[in-house]
Amino acid sequence: MGVDYYNILKVNRNATDDDLKKAYRRLAMKWHPDKNRNNKKEAEATFKQISEAYEVLSDPQKRQIYDQYGEEGLKDMPPPGTCGSPFGNGGCSNGFNPRNAEDIFAEFFGSSPFSFGSSGPGRSMRFQSDGGGGGNFGGFGGGENIFRSYSEGFTPKKPPPVESKLPCSLEELYSGSTRKMKISRTVAGANGRQVPESEILTIDVKPGWKKGTKITFPDKGNEQPNQLPADLVFVIDEKPHELYSRDGNDLIVNQKVSLAEALGGTTLNLTTLDHRSLSIPVTDIVSPGYELVVSKEGMPIAKEPGNRGDLRIKFEIKFPTKLTPDQRAGLKRALGG
Repeated sequence: MGVDYYNILKVNRNATDDDLKKAYRRLAMKWHPDKNRNNKKEAEATFKQISEAYEVLSDPQKRQIYDQYGEEGLKDMPPPGTCGSPFGNGGCSNGFNPRNAEDIFAEFFGSSPFSFGSSGPGRSMRFQSDGGGGGNFGGFGGGENIFRSYSEGFTPKKPPPVESKLPCSLEELYSGSTRKMKISRTVAGANGRQVPESEILTIDVKPGWKKGTKITFPDKGNEQPNQLPADLVFVIDEKPHELYSRDGNDLIVNQKVSLAEALGGTTLNLTTLDHRSLSIPVTDIVSPGYELVVSKEGMPIAKEPGNRGDLRIKFEIKFPTKLTPDQRAGLKRALGG
């Protein structure tokens, strides 16, 4: 179909005239270039698309042709007042030329918020500025302030985001995972009635994400009368692990060793979070507070793909509670006591 006008306005294909007006009002106020000075090019392109989509879908004839033949069908529409057939040939091609986005905006909202002079509601803000300089809205000084006061007075407020914890195992945060979350919310249906809606959201948990990482789904909260839907935010939380704990990008594991192993050496066998077997020789004397560091065996570093933190092994030495006389004598001899 080419351009999807329904998707641009974020409405379904059965949208009523009221649905279209509500969608256009919200998106046009959000994307008007004078409200997006920092990303004006993107805003102008989006604003133009929104206006074109509204112009087509709010006109029953254009909408019917678009639904049946797509965007290409609109191009074959004859200009008003010419040709007998909806799909005439010859001079009737390219009949659909979207109107100026500012004209549509001015016609929709009327002139009262921007009443600079004698122009009527359908007259373009851009047309009013012809011959007059300035980058302000309508080419008149103070246009931005007028726009702001109008939008603040009439645009529905957006409530604060709704946050939910997303508990993840250390294995999920080590290897990454895809989580499916079913949400239930209320949305504004036809005639402004509240209707329940369920949706499955997909969250791609990236390797190395930390507790507190936020994943935002814009406008997925409940829709309340006279306000915009809230954003839905999931906040990563870490489930405790029976063997490993996390310290930033490092993993920590506690190991008990006997006094003989602490002095004479040993080999530790560990299973990693991605189920590999590690065999780690301990050749140094393990004294209280000693920590063995195995490089690159910690958590993945999210901002440095391919890089990992370290695995830090902390030891607890099990001292014997009793020694026989022979053992005491043997230890004294061995340690030169």
